[in-house]
Amino acid sequence: MTIRLTYGTAIREGFAYLLRNHAEVCVLGQGLWSPWYVGSSMTDLDIEFGRERVLDSPVSEQATTGAAVGAALAGSRPIVVHPRMDFMLLAVDQVVTQAAKWSSMFGQRGSVPVVVRAIINRGGQQGAQHSQALHSWFAHIPGLRVVMPASVADARDLLVSATLCDDPVLYIDDRWLYELEADVPDTPNLDAIFEGPVVRRTGSDVTLVAAGHSVLVAMDAAEEAAREGIDVEVVDLRIINPLDAETLVESVRKTGRVVAVDGGWTNCGLAGEVVARLAERLPPTAFKASPRRVTLQDVPAPTSGPLEAVYYPDSGEVLAAVRSLRLQSPDTPRMAASPAR
Repeated sequence: MTIRLTYGTAIREGFAYLLRNHAEVCVLGQGLWSPWYVGSSMTDLDIEFGRERVLDSPVSEQATTGAAVGAALAGSRPIVVHPRMDFMLLAVDQVVTQAAKWSSMFGQRGSVPVVVRAIINRGGQQGAQHSQALHSWFAHIPGLRVVMPASVADARDLLVSATLCDDPVLYIDDRWLYELEADVPDTPNLDAIFEGPVVRRTGSDVTLVAAGHSVLVAMDAAEEAAREGIDVEVVDLRIINPLDAETLVESVRKTGRVVAVDGGWTNCGLAGEVVARLAERLPPTAFKASPRRVTLQDVPAPTSGPLEAVYYPDSGEVLAAVRSLRLQSPDTPRMAASPAR
């Protein structure tokens, strides 16, 4: 059987499933009792399951995350919620130095089954300090799983499976996806966190690789490209640490062309990692054109609405990159690469 959910309500369904079936699960963070603070993703959970398990915390990212790490070490499975990823940076020590390192430092004799939920909250003229997608930072850290659900089903299932996993997990959701709607199985996939990238659309001409909200941008670009006779394959990474490259390799071996699409910046970003993994695993002759990246420009997010409109990559920009690769062929000289964004 299936049920109809939005991305936001799917997250709520994930929380409800965990709180209903696992007494060791608790949730803490800012604004969790608010009807608007985290959108539709946690509505009335405190009423349904009690405020002793859904705790609205003081405004201290460091304290709440430290408390969650301690609770995990003591046998609970806490989820700590940061409504803005930007301010989660105040808890980097707890996430990067403590949770991610604990098992390794103690010879795998202990685990820290904590989930840190970090919400990307861009747009709306919020400016540079409220708009950052910092996923590539944390994907760099050994010992920390990092997931970025792009589908409605993954919004629920990656939250559930991350919480039941014994490793620390950074779960990154994006407010720009909250209204996405789909039919999903009525029970969660408990193995979702152990499954790799998924091909969301098959194609033979160009591969688009993305994670999180960028998958939706890639899918829109693929639809537009189809109207021009360009057959685009879209690969949703889902999990960016550990990053499984096999599905990407198989796709690009077929298409010979790849565009990595990412809502982060170009320098040292996820898109660059995707291109590097492919370059390491495929011979130069496998590429019919040089790989491309579509990312944010390497400047902080603007506050002005008109500037935001040109700052964030959209499907038109991805389509332009697809066209540029499609115009190239192995039998003709390659076009000069345009500057990455």
